Amino acid sequence: MNIGKLFLVPNIISDNTHLQVIPPHVFHALTSTQHFLAEDIRTARRFLSSLKIYEKIEELEFQVLDKDSKYENLRALFGPLFKGANMGIISEAGCPGVADPGALAVKFAHENDIQVVPLVGPSSILLALMASGLNGQRFAFHGYLPIEPKDCARAIHDLEKESLQKNQTQIIIETPYRNNHLKELLMKHLKNDTLLSIAQDVTGQQESIRTYPIKKWKTISINMPKIPAVFMFLSF
Repeated sequence: MNIGKLFLVPNIISDNTHLQVIPPHVFHALTSTQHFLAEDIRTARRFLSSLKIYEKIEELEFQVLDKDSKYENLRALFGPLFKGANMGIISEAGCPGVADPGALAVKFAHENDIQVVPLVGPSSILLALMASGLNGQRFAFHGYLPIEPKDCARAIHDLEKESLQKNQTQIIIETPYRNNHLKELLMKHLKNDTLLSIAQDVTGQQESIRTYPIKKWKTISINMPKIPAVFMFLSF
């Protein structure tokens, strides 16, 4: 049976940057792809339209793959692949499968001997780590910390302890409107000598990546705008 390929299609992480961050080989792979799984179909359509590959975006087929998607429904979503057509997974931002529900579809693909092709593109997590100056050989991504302040404080203490024991960079993210709240909690509960790196709007016009000990962050007046940010810290 002829089975298509599953392309993991990187999306931009900051508006109007597709010409700077999407490599030519992605454009080439997409010319053979008409079927897509996406977290948000409107966002995916807008992204593909910006690439100027297709004459008519309306002729493409999109299906939703998000955090509420059920594993048992994936076979139906993969219908075009089993008929020999290529498919692409488009994240809301960045690379599919990394802090992203696309991982569920990739798992299904491997279990069904479907070739998975990861396409190079921007990842705010990796780019932020590269530019942080923190340990890039031993690190862990933890996603979101608990919302409840007491639980969040406990998680920060536990991660700082782990960072010290393992010489491990801890990477976390937050919903943009809670950036300032998380920044204040980190400065309150991390030790003064712990290095904290904050990367904002990576690849965008407001890009800012700074790494300082907590004691220096406490002397800096910084009000974080509601834009995507990555927080990393390393304890000594």
